[in-house]
Amino acid sequence: MFNLLLLSAASHFALPAPDRYLLVRCGTLIAVPGQPPVRDRTIVVKNGVIDRVVARADEPAAAGPQATTEILDCSTQWVMPGLIDCHVHLTKTFDESVRLRTVTETDELTTLRAADNARKTLDAGFTTVRDLGSMRPQVIFAVRDAINEGLIVGPRILAAGHAIAITGGHGDHTNGYREDVWREPSATDGVGDGADACMKAVRTQIKLGADVIKLTATGGVLSASAAGLRQHFTDDELRAIVSAAHMMGRKVAAHAHGADGIAAALKAGVDSIEHGTYLDADGIRLILNGRMNKDGPRHYLVPTMLAAFTVGENAEKPGYYLPMVAAKARVVGPKLKEAVRAAHQANVAIAFGTDSGVSEHGINAREFELLVEAGLTPTETLVAATISAADLLGISKVVGTIEPGKAADLIATADDPTKDVKTLMNVTAVVRAGRVTKSTK
Repeated sequence: MFNLLLLSAASHFALPAPDRYLLVRCGTLIAVPGQPPVRDRTIVVKNGVIDRVVARADEPAAAGPQATTEILDCSTQWVMPGLIDCHVHLTKTFDESVRLRTVTETDELTTLRAADNARKTLDAGFTTVRDLGSMRPQVIFAVRDAINEGLIVGPRILAAGHAIAITGGHGDHTNGYREDVWREPSATDGVGDGADACMKAVRTQIKLGADVIKLTATGGVLSASAAGLRQHFTDDELRAIVSAAHMMGRKVAAHAHGADGIAAALKAGVDSIEHGTYLDADGIRLILNGRMNKDGPRHYLVPTMLAAFTVGENAEKPGYYLPMVAAKARVVGPKLKEAVRAAHQANVAIAFGTDSGVSEHGINAREFELLVEAGLTPTETLVAATISAADLLGISKVVGTIEPGKAADLIATADDPTKDVKTLMNVTAVVRAGRVTKSTK
């Protein structure tokens, strides 16, 4: 009993953990993408949060014996907010073996692969990602939670769990398999037919742990289905999905290729259109009409050009895709480039997303080059991957810029990304929540 009392007293009077400081010396700082950069600044980080940004000459001394101080010297480099990818699939790699792995690989191995993909993504400079669809929701939720607890290293993850799909549609993971391989998909698998069943599928994903809801408003390129890329859900079903998600505080991302499905999803009130391959003038009008005067864009386009061009290349490899998949894959790249160019010219709000998993994990920054080829300026692509992405994800108070009070998520590059986005393919340093997770110096 005496020992227990001593332990209780010790825990009651335990000293607080010492403060942890990080000083990031910046050659050039892009604190707010789109605004002019500044030279010779030091970012002072306290316990994972940006405390202040000062001139190099005013950099504070070491914090003293009751605190730890680390210095990250990027004094010859460009420093900017950590990048955000609004569309990834960390539990998947859509290669020629994916269908076999889907029915043979254990959840445990998939979890380890997802953790490895998360680390690759962070090393590439992406400190926040939105995972939009895993047929094994508890795997991505476990990786997300392990990162949040500091058990493993990776980006901040907002995860959707299963995408919401119709029977036989894109997102129904039983497509293309013998009937006895899988049980009949249910709300737990994100599948629903009719407004009530769709609402239940949404609520079930949220019950399982979803941060965001993804729906498949149209057919998909990589689904083992010849159903095409047009609208899948009825208008009533779409409204039910969006209503159920918004009532429970979740945003809705709509996978949508065909123009009819894009328009229907926007009319139902989705927060983002993912892909948008056949976006037309009517779809652009609907996006722009959804803009709120006070609160900024209501709808975003997340183009995922890297995925579109990746599947086009893979379609030319014999046997890489099923014939029905290869036929769709060959057409989406050029069409999407046209759609992004038209959307940009119309001033549609664009947020950065790659659909990584369709492409190789860790090469997410290749999307910057493709966006530039579609007409965006390098600075506009940086805004898309920071300020706009944070707004779409609803986390602008936490990330997206380097300002006091925000999480210390930042990266460094050797050259000026506002002149040449290719430098983003080789980030020299990564800081996630105030911890240096990569430094090439």
